[in-house]
Amino acid sequence: MAVASGVKDREVTAERLLAASAKNSFDPLKDIDWAAPLLPDTYFIAEERCTLYGTRTWGRMSAQQRIDLSRHEVASTASVGIWFEVILMQLLIRHAYDQDMTSRHVQYAFTEIADECRHSTMFGRMIEKFEAPNYGPGKHAHELGRVMKTIGFGIQTFAAALIAEEILDTAQREMMQDETIQPLVRGVARIHVIEEARHVRYAREEVVRRAPRLNRAEMAFSRLVIARSAHVIARHLIHPGVYAAVGLDPKLARAEALANPHHHETLRAWARRLVKFFEENDLMAGPGLALWRRSGLVAPDYRPPAKALVV
Repeated sequence: MAVASGVKDREVTAERLLAASAKNSFDPLKDIDWAAPLLPDTYFIAEERCTLYGTRTWGRMSAQQRIDLSRHEVASTASVGIWFEVILMQLLIRHAYDQDMTSRHVQYAFTEIADECRHSTMFGRMIEKFEAPNYGPGKHAHELGRVMKTIGFGIQTFAAALIAEEILDTAQREMMQDETIQPLVRGVARIHVIEEARHVRYAREEVVRRAPRLNRAEMAFSRLVIARSAHVIARHLIHPGVYAAVGLDPKLARAEALANPHHHETLRAWARRLVKFFEENDLMAGPGLALWRRSGLVAPDYRPPAKALVV
């Protein structure tokens, strides 16, 4: 009965998400004015969210360097967003492959994949508009992505999706409401937030259904894979090349950014909702905790609630 009930609940959720998608979806090639010029002297993200904000280097940078850094950091994050969306699309296709293709659950998976295709196109257009490189996550993380999309399955697919989706969602909810930054960035953030809300609901409910059914070994392995995904995504949002692009030494600037308490607080703020959800579903425990701490998404002395300490 529990399995049948879970399948029924899954179908109800998918039906609602399909209806929401039909009612409120976007075509970024038409719904964003790509020909509109970027505003001069305008940040691309709130300056306090820039990785070097508050550092000695920030104090020595010119106003234009700071704005340019914000432009390149948004471009870097968008390029990592594309990289992960490509991984997610492959994971969703693999998930759907073994399911009932007539189910609403699978039909919503296909709908989400279509959304992600448009999002990747949108992010690519934005990077081009910024006249920034396609930074990507770096060669090492790019190759690790091959591993994730090969071995990831079940709860790992949906938990990994949440890592990227919820961090970007929280960041972009700030951006879409910030009238001091570029209108283009706010427009892209608005589209992504509205459509990603459905993706987050889909993934969250699947994690809640699957977590209680994991045996001890499956839970331990899933926690480790999820922690590794969190570490890779968080540490590669900003490519060192963004610092070189504004005339800084990339090694020194990256080291300063990684030690910057303002940057640490930004990462933790963007991940707070995600971490709470993983705690509630017993996914923050075991050897992977070291990776979570190194990711910057939790405090260096982070300890999960007692419930999640069972390994």
